[in-house]
Amino acid sequence: MLPPSINYDSPKELRAFLEERGLGMRKRLGQNFLINRAFRSKLLDALELLPGNEVWEIGPGLGAMTAGLLQRGGRVTAFEIDAGFAGTLREFFLPESPGQDSAFRLVEGDVLKTWYDFSRDGFHSAEELFLFGNLPYNIAAILLADFIEKGFFFKRAVVTVQLEVAKRMTARPGSADYSSFSVLCASVYKVSPLFVIKPSSFYPAPRVDSQGVRLDIEPGRKKLPGLFYPLVRGLFSSRRKTIRNTLSNFAASVIMGNDPPAAVAAEVLSRAGISGDRRPETLELDEFAALAAFLEEVVSHNEG
Repeated sequence: MLPPSINYDSPKELRAFLEERGLGMRKRLGQNFLINRAFRSKLLDALELLPGNEVWEIGPGLGAMTAGLLQRGGRVTAFEIDAGFAGTLREFFLPESPGQDSAFRLVEGDVLKTWYDFSRDGFHSAEELFLFGNLPYNIAAILLADFIEKGFFFKRAVVTVQLEVAKRMTARPGSADYSSFSVLCASVYKVSPLFVIKPSSFYPAPRVDSQGVRLDIEPGRKKLPGLFYPLVRGLFSSRRKTIRNTLSNFAASVIMGNDPPAAVAAEVLSRAGISGDRRPETLELDEFAALAAFLEEVVSHNEG
C-alpha cells in the first residue's frame, strides 16, 4: 500500500501531520527527517538496490526513504523505536489483508536490542543483505560496531551519520580521527564518503553537519583472529601510550598462567616485527591482525 500524499520536503506540512496525529519528535531518539529530496535520491542511488533485494532500514520515521526503497523493488525490513511512527508505517506500507504478501516488514523497538534476535530468526546469511538509514546520532557508531563485532556483515550499506562519525569511519592510520572504530569498519568494508549534508536539509535541523557514507563488503577478506576486536579496543583505550605498554596491559587480561605480561608483549611485538615505541593510531589493519594472531599463539603455547 502506497503512503498517502505527504510532502516529505516541507517542514510545515510534516509538522501539521504530526500535530494532527498527536505525534512528536523526541530529541533523545535522534529523530530528524531528511527533507531534501535531492539528497534522499542520491542516497538511494548509492545503495544500488535491485528488485528483490533484501534491505534493512534503520529509523524509517514516517517512511520517506521506505517509500523510495519499495519503489525500487526492495524488500524492506524497517526497525523503528517510536510507537507512534510505527503505527503510521503499518498504515502506509502493510497490506490491508493480513494474508497478503508484503515487501515490507516492521520490527518495533530499540534496534540495538532487537536486531540480533531478528537476524537469527530471519536470515541464514547477511552477506546478500543491504543496510540503509539515516542513523540516529546517539547510536550510529554503537550499532555499526555491534554488527561488525557480532560477525553480521552486509553486502552494502549506505547510511547517514554525524560528520564526526563519518570522519572516524573513513580515517586512515596516522590521522587525528583514526580510532578503533576506523579499524573495525576497515576490517570488513571498503568505506567511501559520499557527501556532506547541512543541518538545513533536515527537520528539525540538527546542530551539526551530517554525511552519507557507503560501505561495500571486501571480497576475499581474511578471517581475523578471535582476539582482534578486543585487542584493537584495548590498544586504543590508551592511545597516548606506546604499544609496548598497552599491549602488556591487554596481555595481562588474557593470560591464564603466570607468564609476565611484559615478556609476552615483547615476544609478540618481536614476532610481528613491530616497534613497541609506536602508538596504536599508527598501526595498519594488517599489523593489528598480526599482533592478535601472535598473541593468541603465545598465550595458547604458554598455557599448553
